[in-house]
Amino acid sequence: MNITRNIEKSTCQLIILLSLNRRIPNGTYGGVRGARLRAPSTRLSWSHYIEMLPIKNTEKINYYIEITINQNLGIRKLRERIKSQEYERLPIDTKNKLSNKENVNIEDLIKNPIFLKSRESFKDISEKALKRIILEDIESFMKELGNSFSFIGSEYKIKLGSNYNYIDLLLFNYEYNCFVVVELKVTELKKEHIGQIEVYMNYIDTNLRSINHDKTIGIIICKRNNKYIIEYCSDMRIISREYIIKNDIN
Repeated sequence: MNITRNIEKSTCQLIILLSLNRRIPNGTYGGVRGARLRAPSTRLSWSHYIEMLPIKNTEKINYYIEITINQNLGIRKLRERIKSQEYERLPIDTKNKLSNKENVNIEDLIKNPIFLKSRESFKDISEKALKRIILEDIESFMKELGNSFSFIGSEYKIKLGSNYNYIDLLLFNYEYNCFVVVELKVTELKKEHIGQIEVYMNYIDTNLRSINHDKTIGIIICKRNNKYIIEYCSDMRIISREYIIKNDIN
């Protein structure tokens, strides 16, 4: 009986996969021939594949198959991730790495822009309010940053000389084995933001990081990015991303 069910399930998946392939002529993707969908996985139901039927981009389908398997996504969660245009918000370099099956780094999976959900509408917003929105659904925020993040604290208190400073958010990524400092800015990225987060990262490296941890990463979440400031930043561990607040009426 179980064998029959498995055969029927695999047959349904194969039919759907063939349907997906037929809508992508000659296996092309972005003008490049040879792009192919993954083979059907027994870890995905036919309902998962049906959710991906409207997608016409091979690499995009493969991405959602991969995250569904790796993160054990249900139908509803997969639908949400597709609706949020998660794949489209990945950096171009990340898409190229995924296409070429290259290893990705922690910064590769950070979406841009980062979507934040709120029931309130904001014309102008303070850093305090932005932080509150994030903390109200910290799990969704960490998913926007990628995989394997855990929350350590907000307003994390550190002492620099005789003065106390407060890190907006302190996270840890257990896949990449490093602390992650997150600073929130409701303005365009400025050069002083780089200096601030670099000091915080160096503090964490000196006082919290153990010998088996990789160096701390810094993420600046800002209203508007400034590619020139990042371009001339000498510390490659610092990453900047824009945020967009979306009304959550559900």
